[in-house]
Order: sequence, then structure tokens, then C-alpha cells
Amino acid sequence: MKKSTRMLAEGGVAIALALALSYLKIPVAALGGSIDFVMVPLIVFAYRWGVWQGLLAGLAFGTLKFFLAGGAAVNWQSMLLDYSVAYAFVGFAGLLRKKKGLLPVSALIGCFARFLVHFVSGITIYATYAEPTADFFGLSVATPGAVLFSVVYNGVYMLPNTIIAVIVCAILIKPVELLDRF
Repeated sequence: MKKSTRMLAEGGVAIALALALSYLKIPVAALGGSIDFVMVPLIVFAYRWGVWQGLLAGLAFGTLKFFLAGGAAVNWQSMLLDYSVAYAFVGFAGLLRKKKGLLPVSALIGCFARFLVHFVSGITIYATYAEPTADFFGLSVATPGAVLFSVVYNGVYMLPNTIIAVIVCAILIKPVELLDRF
């Protein structure tokens, strides 16, 4: 099988599996956020094929998740950041592409990258839930309360998701590395 065909097939399977897993979740945050396994297929795909392919798969998944799996957003910026861009950043797990035994570290990188996007969304879009943002020469600037709000709010679901992804990826090291033989 040609390499590009195999990559596209694996990408489609990873996106479909992540979408199916998005329906099995434990909601934990009042405004959204849940504990689930959706990042694992995206991380494995990025680890096998690289950052750019991982970014594209994450972008496709995040967009599909918003429209097909009950996504909620307060505006279009929220939809882009909290779904499309956040899941695209999971693709940074591909930074350690095919480095033997580093799949769990790749999971940590991908999860942290996604957390950063949610954090930015929290201090820009959702900051009003913590306290008003300060007006700084016509620009809205997050106050310390908004920063703390975003870290805690997003940490409530991202920390368990990160732990789950790292553990599952540690279990999957050998099977994923065996895929390269075929």
C-alpha cells in the first residue's frame, strides 16, 4: 500500500474513532469540558505521521465534533478555539514522531498544547465569567482573576484527560511501534 494512501486511511480511522469516543464521556465542567478518550487516536496518528498530519486530523476532528457531537459555543471565536484549534494542537504530539518509547511523552505534549488553547480561550472569551476584563487603551486584557479562572476551569477536565491519555499511550507503545513493520 502506498504511504500516502495508508496515512489517509489511518487518519480517517483516527478521526472516526475519536468521534465515536466523544460520545462516551463524563461531563465535569459547568460550561463544557469532559473526561474522555478522544485524544488518544489523534495522538497515536500524530506520533506515527508527524505534526502537520496530526494538526490536520485534529482540525478535522474538532470541527466535526462541534457539528456532530453536540458542541456548544458562545460565539464563532469560541467554536474555533475550543474545538477546531484546540484539537488541532493535539497534533503537536507528532513532534516526537516515531521516537522509540516516547508515545506517552508525545501524549503529554499534545495534551499540554490543547490546554494552552483552552487557556487562551478562557482568558479572552470566557473571562467575563470570572470578572470583567480590564480595558487597556481599547484592548480587553484578562485580569488575574480571569487567568486563575481559566487555569482552574480548564485544569478540571484537562488534567484527568492528560493522565488518561498518557497512561493509555504507555500501554499502547508496543502495539503502535509494531504498526511500522507492516
